[in-house]
Amino acid sequence: MSNFAKLFALLLVVFAICAPAFAQEEAAPAADQPAAVATEEAAAPAPAANNGFKIFGCALGAGIIILGAGWGIGTIGSKAVEGTSRQPEAGGAIMTQMIISAALIEGVTFFALIVCFLGLSA
Repeated sequence: MSNFAKLFALLLVVFAICAPAFAQEEAAPAADQPAAVATEEAAAPAPAANNGFKIFGCALGAGIIILGAGWGIGTIGSKAVEGTSRQPEAGGAIMTQMIISAALIEGVTFFALIVCFLGLSA
């Protein structure tokens, strides 16, 4: 099992253990309010009740996206340098292919980040 897979599994376990910490209890009506007012307020839906989970999910998604893109571009760069060191005469072609691949990865990364942050407005 690779180090990346071990780290990912550890993070999933930590998030699963910490999930109950984000649970919210239902608010009890205040003692000085009449019962009718308390029931009306309790019946009204709270629009931002799960806003914390949305923010946490978007932040987690953005972090995974950036980690994946950084890992991919780093791998491309290391393999390009390795290939250039083995065949210096092919350095120009290798560099061109590396830049095109990195640009495609960054494009997909920006698209994924936009989709992730659009989840906040939904």
